[in-house]
Amino acid sequence: MLKSLLPKSLFGRTLLIIVLPVALMQVAVVWSFFEEHWETVTSRLSEGVAGDIAMMTALYEQTADDPQAFETLSATAMATMGLSVEFRPGEALPTSRRSSFFRTLDRTLRRSLSDELETDFWFDTTRYRNYVDIRVSVDGGVLRFIALREQVFATTGHIFLLWIVGASTLLTAVSIVFIRNQVKPIRRLAEAAKQFGLGRDVERFRPAGATEVREAAHAFLEMRARIKRHIEQRTTLLAGVSHDLRTPLTRLRLQLAMMPEGTEREEATRDVKEMEEMLDEYLEFARGQANEATERHDLAVLARASVDDAQRLEHAVSLEGADSLYVEIRPLTIKRCLDNLISNALSFGDTVRLTIVATQKRAEIWVEDDGPGIPADQREDAIKPFSRLDEARNQNRKGVGLGLSIARDVARSHGGELRLDDSELGGLKAVLSLPLSPNDTLRLE
Repeated sequence: MLKSLLPKSLFGRTLLIIVLPVALMQVAVVWSFFEEHWETVTSRLSEGVAGDIAMMTALYEQTADDPQAFETLSATAMATMGLSVEFRPGEALPTSRRSSFFRTLDRTLRRSLSDELETDFWFDTTRYRNYVDIRVSVDGGVLRFIALREQVFATTGHIFLLWIVGASTLLTAVSIVFIRNQVKPIRRLAEAAKQFGLGRDVERFRPAGATEVREAAHAFLEMRARIKRHIEQRTTLLAGVSHDLRTPLTRLRLQLAMMPEGTEREEATRDVKEMEEMLDEYLEFARGQANEATERHDLAVLARASVDDAQRLEHAVSLEGADSLYVEIRPLTIKRCLDNLISNALSFGDTVRLTIVATQKRAEIWVEDDGPGIPADQREDAIKPFSRLDEARNQNRKGVGLGLSIARDVARSHGGELRLDDSELGGLKAVLSLPLSPNDTLRLE
C-alpha cells in the first residue's frame, strides 16, 4: 500500500530522499521546542500572572468595604504589574468563550489559575489581539483583569515557526533546482535511447550531468555505434553474397538458353528462377536493415501506393480507413514492408483488404486475406526467419520464408510490432502496429 503511494519518477524520489529527512527533523525540532521550551516558558508566565490575580483577589476581599483602598490597589497593580483591575458589581461570569488556536495556551492558563484561585473564574484569549481578559467571581460581582498577552504567554513561538517554515521552503526550492538539473541529462539520455529504439537519431546528443550519467551516456553512444556497425556489416554481407551469386546464376541461365529444349532444361530453368527469387528475398531482407533516414510521411499515401501497384497487376486489393495519417517513419522501408505483406497475402488468398486504424498512441495497418489462415499456436513460428508453414498456408509457392520476418523487423525498427490474428475475410490478418507521437496527425474519411 505504501509503495503504491511513493513517487515513480527519479525526480520525485530524489526530492523525497532529501526533503523527507529534513521535514522529519524540523517536525522533531518544533515538537521539542513547543514541548520543552515554549510550553515551559508559557507555564512560568501564566503562573506569574495567576499569582498576581490571586493576590489582587485576596486584597479586594480584605478591602471590600473601602472602595477608596481598592482604587489605590488597582492603580498600584497597573503601575507595578501592568495589570488592569476593575470591579463590576452585580455581574456574573460569562457562560461561553472561544478557544485559542493553540489550545496549549488555554490549557496552561487554566491550570495556573486553578492552582492559585479557590473561586470560579473565566478567561478569553481570543477577544483582544494583545490582551487577555480574565474574570474572577467575588462577593457582589466580578473582578475583571486585563493583562498583556506577552505577560501570560511566550509570544515568540510564531517567529520560530516562521524561521522553520522559511528555511524548509528555501531548502526545498534549492533542492528542486539542483535535482532538476541532475535529472535533465538522464531524461535526455532516456529520450535518445527511446528515439534510437524507434529507428531515429537524436541530433546533437552529448553526454552531460554527473560522472555516472556521463558514463551511461558514453556507454549508450558506444552501444549505438556497435549496433549500427553490426547492421551495416550484415547488410553488406547479405548484399555481397547475393551479388556474387548472381554472376554464376547468369552464366547458368546463358548455358541453359543454349541447351536444346526438353524436360531437363525446363526443370533446370525453374531451379535457377527459384534461386534468383531467393536472392531477391535476401536482398530485400538486407535493404530492410539499411540505415534510411526517418521523416514525417503520410502512411495512407504509402498504403495507397502499394494497393495501386497490386491493382495494376489485376489483384483484388482494396484500401479502407484513415484518409491521411502523418507518422515519423522511413518511407521506403515501410513501403517495402507493405508490399511484402500484400504479396504474402496474395500468395494464399484471392482477396486482400488493407485497413488503416489509428488511436491516440498507435497507428495500425491491417492486411487481411481470404486464404486458409494460420492456426493460433503456429503464428509465432510463422514470423520467424526461414519459416514455411506449408500445411497451414497451402504450400508456400515461392520464397524462403522471410516475408513476415522482414515486416516484423521493419515494425520493430520503428518501435512497433507485427502480430497475426484471424481475419473477418476468413484468412489471416497481419497487423503492422507503429507508435504515434503527439505531433502525428490523423484525418478520417
